Parts: sequence; C-alpha cells; structure tokens
Amino acid sequence: MENILRPLTVVGGAVLLTLALGWATDRLLHKADERSPGTPLWDLLRRGRIPYQLLLCAALLRGSYDQANLLERHQVGVGRILTLVLIGSAAWLVIRIAAAIVETSYSRYARAHRDAARVRRVRTQVELIMRVVSAVVIVVAIASMLLTFPAMRAAGASLLASAGILGIVAGVAAQSTLSNLFAGLQIAFGDIVRIGDTVVLDGEWGTVEEITLTFLTVRTWDERRITMPVSYFTSKPFENWSRGTPQMTGTVTWHVDHGAPIEAMRGKLRDILRECPAWDGRAYGLQVTDTTPNTIQVRALVTAKDADDIWTVRVTVREQMITWLSADHPYALPRVNTSDAASAPRHATSPVNGPVPYRR
Repeated sequence: MENILRPLTVVGGAVLLTLALGWATDRLLHKADERSPGTPLWDLLRRGRIPYQLLLCAALLRGSYDQANLLERHQVGVGRILTLVLIGSAAWLVIRIAAAIVETSYSRYARAHRDAARVRRVRTQVELIMRVVSAVVIVVAIASMLLTFPAMRAAGASLLASAGILGIVAGVAAQSTLSNLFAGLQIAFGDIVRIGDTVVLDGEWGTVEEITLTFLTVRTWDERRITMPVSYFTSKPFENWSRGTPQMTGTVTWHVDHGAPIEAMRGKLRDILRECPAWDGRAYGLQVTDTTPNTIQVRALVTAKDADDIWTVRVTVREQMITWLSADHPYALPRVNTSDAASAPRHATSPVNGPVPYRR
C-alpha cells in the first residue's frame, strides 16, 4: 500500500501545489493590471501562466521523483524526460516574459511620440529584436537538452574540434541565408524600410506588412502579398513614399484639344479640391506641359497628408474633371480632325507675276 500511496501523494501534491501557485500568481497579476490600467505589462505576463505552471510542476516532480519510487525500472528515463520538460518550459516562459517587456516598452513609446514614422521604425526594430531573442533562447534550450544525454557530452570535444571546418562549410552553404540575416538586421537598425511604409517595388504599389530576419511581405492595393528576401532592399533601389514626412505631392495628367479652356479648368480644379476631404489644402496648380499636333497635355499638381490620401485626391480630380469637360466643354476632348485644311491667306498681288505665294 505504501508503494502506491507515496507516488500518488508526491504526484498529486505536486500537481495541486502547481495549480494553487498558478492561481495565486494569476490573481496577483490580475490585481496589478487593474491598479495600473496604463501599462499592459501585467496582462501580458498573464499569458505566460501555462509555461509557468508547467515549469513549476516539472521542477516539483523532478525534485521529489527520487523519493516517490515510481517506475523504478525507468527511473533514469523518466527523470531525463522531466529534465527536458523543465528546460523547454523554462525557455517558453523566458520568451513570454521577454515578449511582455518588449511589447510594454513599445506601447509606452507609441503613446509618448506622435511621429508615425518614428513609431513604425521602433515597431520594426522591436519585432526583429524579439525574433532574435526567441531564436537565441530556443537554440540555448535545444543545446541544454542535448547536453543532458551522456553520449552528447562525450562527443562535445570532437564537435568543438571540428567546429572551425563545419563553420566554414556552413557559411559557404548558407551564404544567401546569412546575407538575408544581416540584411534584416540592417533594415531594423538602419531605418531603410519599416512596417507600415508605402513602397513601390518593380512597379507594384503596396504597404509593408511583415518584416522578418530573412524575408519581407508587401500587401498590394488589390490585397495580394508579395514576399521578397530582405536583401533586395539593401541591394536594389526602390521607392519609399513614407520616408521622411508623410506629406506628398501628386500629379494628374489629361490630353485635351488645343481649344480647351485652361483658365476654366483651373477654376474647376480649385472647386473640386475644396470639396475633396483628402486634400490637405497646402497647394495646387494646373499647367500646360506639352503639345502634340492633335492635343495638348495638361498637368495638375495636388497635395495630401499621406500616400493613401494622395491616391484618393488624384482619382477624384481625374474623374470629376473628365466628367465636367464632357458635360460643359465637349469640344475640349481629344478629337481627330477630318475637315479640309484652311486656305492660305492672300497678302498682296504682283501686277507682273500675279499673286504672291504664301510663305511660312
């Protein structure tokens, strides 16, 4: 009977103590979150209660397993499994705590600064730093798990001796991966591109949605996702419409007839912009920028506070101007002239040679 009650007491006591400590810790964090509603730290720490309870349970069972006399034939194997669970849950908990601290720091920074570009830069850096921290913790945890096996400890000396050769081989084999890794760090701390920036890549207009250490995802205006290696942004030119101040100047171009009412078009442009909420009121203008035998090119300049609004202003001006010209000035639209050419003017006549020919 004692051989049964002792293991049950040890295991049951460890589980009950784990649940009690987990519940008490969760209540303390909940009260701390209610007293400090301005910071999300305590609520984020509550997300780590599962790895926290798993760590407590594994630690308690690992410490009392020898006295439980449970599965004596497999005592070494069970002890090693508990050690592996202990290391894994500890790494999981460290990642959750680091994520809570980093996210809290970013939230405070975002509330204290109104500069959207700076906030996006910090957000990009925070996400990449969190990925690096997670990768380091996972690698350390896996290495610690492997070292719990005697065979791995015995092979440690030979692994270290061949580390130089393996490092060279791995570096050559993973050259593109390493270049992307360093490019990701350069993007994070070099402020080349940030999450939320509006960019143009090979003629595709979109918004940066995700940045990792190896690839970057751009969401286009038609909801497509373009995934590119981060090394692209450090080796090739691209347009970043969010770089610097978010204010932008856009152009709208029309091809109209030579007889188009330019002054009336300037007045109509002013009226359209006054009724367009996306226009920021900074500037506008309309000029004739080119001419062809059949048409003239008219260009309007408009301004907006960011890339999204400049797109709205441009399409609104283009559509309403064409509608107005079609309704009130149809003669101003491009057309193909099929009438006879005008006769040359007759300036004077010569009594000897007859009419003087018209010269250009």
